[in-house]
Amino acid sequence: MNQDVFAHSALYDWGPVLELMGLGLLIAALPLVWIWLRKPRVGQDGALHRLQALTLLTLFLTFDLTLFGAFTRLSDSGLGCPDWPGCYGEASPIGARAQISAAQEVLPTGPVTHGKAWVEMIHRYLATGVGVLILVLAVATWWVYLRGRRASGHHNGQALGGAEGRLAAPLHPGWASLTLVWVCVQGAFGALTVTMKLFPAIVTMHLLGALLLLGLLSWQAVRYAQWHDDGVLRAKAAALPRGLHRWLVLGLVVLVLQIALGGWVSTNYAVLACTEFPLCQGSLWPDMDFAQGFELWRALGLTATGEHITFPALTAIHYTHRLAAYGVIAVLAWLAWRLLALPAWRRTGHALAALLLLQFLSGLSNVVLGWPLLAALLHTGGAAALLVLLVWGLACASMPTPVKRTKEFA
Repeated sequence: MNQDVFAHSALYDWGPVLELMGLGLLIAALPLVWIWLRKPRVGQDGALHRLQALTLLTLFLTFDLTLFGAFTRLSDSGLGCPDWPGCYGEASPIGARAQISAAQEVLPTGPVTHGKAWVEMIHRYLATGVGVLILVLAVATWWVYLRGRRASGHHNGQALGGAEGRLAAPLHPGWASLTLVWVCVQGAFGALTVTMKLFPAIVTMHLLGALLLLGLLSWQAVRYAQWHDDGVLRAKAAALPRGLHRWLVLGLVVLVLQIALGGWVSTNYAVLACTEFPLCQGSLWPDMDFAQGFELWRALGLTATGEHITFPALTAIHYTHRLAAYGVIAVLAWLAWRLLALPAWRRTGHALAALLLLQFLSGLSNVVLGWPLLAALLHTGGAAALLVLLVWGLACASMPTPVKRTKEFA
């Protein structure tokens, strides 16, 4: 990579941070106003309805942000602005057009172009907006929780104990606080992605961090869906057999490991190391260098000693992901088949089977069609959707015993 492209740009320039925060507030204001106008505003139920709507909307926008982040990486726009948090010290590529033009003149198809700069900055704008929404969600969750505790914790002047005192809200606000902390960690990973020039381990952790964020929001969304206007906290899904619950946990674990392997394939650009299926380079066991391929702490395209990574190492990265996929498909396909036999879980089973098929077809398309952008995005989106589905299922299967609220709380 030609270092002249980055010669006149400091890695961190906090000059435009206030403008970026203002843009984030503006982006977040639109869904917040919509929720405030559409949802009831009377009593504790109204507050819980708004929290549920905000959580679902934030989950949806975080899913979109994850896909746009994948698009940013797959379109080679990750270094479209080589500094952070702005673009050559400006809040948008408009103010940095002179620097971008100079970089593009040096490398017309390089990492910095006007189009790539806009893709990168739009991703940052959306990320800032999601961060604001999660901040609002954390503050609102604590406010509703504390108000509910005050209302339900005292009945006729005496504190309530047991389940009624604990269930003043669908879940503890620590979940929202953890989500807020984690979105800040995600912002740090995003900054390091740029300043460390697409360091594969950092980019992979950034992807996994986005999926953890989706999982946290999914769990909270299910909890808020439990609370009903009739004053009863009740489970929406039938109980899951203990053995199948363990398989659901196992399915989530192997899925996360497989996503990590897939992220490692993508961030090392190892997708095209094998361009046929089921063989790879005409063999069921091609020449591979696992030690070099899974040397985690190294720069993009290089080994830890600074040498160029070898093709057998890229092959090892690709083929490990492919081999692991067979096991993951087997586990999740068996889980989908078992869920289909349970009436209350049939829709989950159908969704799991459909997403598995999507993952297989999009993964196969990446290999045999030369990594088309649409197939790559579908593969990332399918993995994220699978994770949300499994976390959603676990949250439904872990719902507490129904509890009637007190009149004071209702």
